[in-house]
Amino acid sequence: LIYKESQNLTHVSEFLLLGLSEDPELQPLLFGLFLSMYLVTVLGNLLIILAVSSDSHLHSPMYFFLSHLSLIDIGYTTTTIPKMIVNIQTHSRVISYAGCLAQLTFFSLFACLESLLLAVMAYDRLVAICHPLHYLVIMNPRLCSLLVLVSLSISLLDSQLHYLMMLQLTFCADVEIPHFFCELSQLLSIAFSDISINIILMYFIGAILAGIPLSGILYSYTRILSSILRVSSSGGRYKAFSTCGSHLSVVCLFFGTSLGVYLGSAISSSSRKGAVASMMYTVVIPMLNPFIYSLRNKDIKHALWRTISRDMGSIRGPPQWVKDPAVP
Repeated sequence: LIYKESQNLTHVSEFLLLGLSEDPELQPLLFGLFLSMYLVTVLGNLLIILAVSSDSHLHSPMYFFLSHLSLIDIGYTTTTIPKMIVNIQTHSRVISYAGCLAQLTFFSLFACLESLLLAVMAYDRLVAICHPLHYLVIMNPRLCSLLVLVSLSISLLDSQLHYLMMLQLTFCADVEIPHFFCELSQLLSIAFSDISINIILMYFIGAILAGIPLSGILYSYTRILSSILRVSSSGGRYKAFSTCGSHLSVVCLFFGTSLGVYLGSAISSSSRKGAVASMMYTVVIPMLNPFIYSLRNKDIKHALWRTISRDMGSIRGPPQWVKDPAVP
């Protein structure tokens, strides 16, 4: 028995991703659904990046961070969804050990980067509302670039820690992952070696890299709310709050769903339910972000219209829904 177990603990060359469902009749539906969601996500975020980079009116700190958030969302979904689409199309569930390692590393990188950038954007809104006269002085291009660079450096360190944690794990020869991508908690649950230290590190790192940005966001919005309540006119309060409404919506969606998934995984033993819930912050939220930031933002809508009109060679003005002064 000991010899047999040692034979099964050889170096794993591949894993099997079980995905969301093993029902063959659902595979065409899942293929069409995820392909359309992925295309919408990439196209929507690329339009945001194009609008910000090509329109001089959007060359401000807020839109600088927004364009980086869109770039992160593209990388976020590209890490997981294309592999799932290919597996469905080819009727294969195999992912190589190197591919799983790369997927885990890049997913950790983009997840941490999005968390930190949302905190940076909250600080940007804090300065804009609480110190409007000094906004451009405080949020100068050097500081904005430094904040993005620091966020990237911390995220790279986090992804390398997850990479090293993965290298320490030992698996049996035949490994099935009840998920649609290589997620760290799922890999820990199927590992053969002792994972007590890995679990402690996972929750410790997660508490720091999610707790600190979330605390910064809560502090920023406490200051923002206090400043808004001191504004005498209701119009002024609405205008001040509308500048951070979109960001607050994205923060609630991202942190609410991601924390719900990880807390739920610690309580519930259903891996398949966790995989379905993970769709929210890995697929749905990156797809919704361009709509959240553009539908109620007249600057983005004007920039998108100008970009599309210029690319199509049109000289017509924006339609009535763009000109509507009632839309903030």
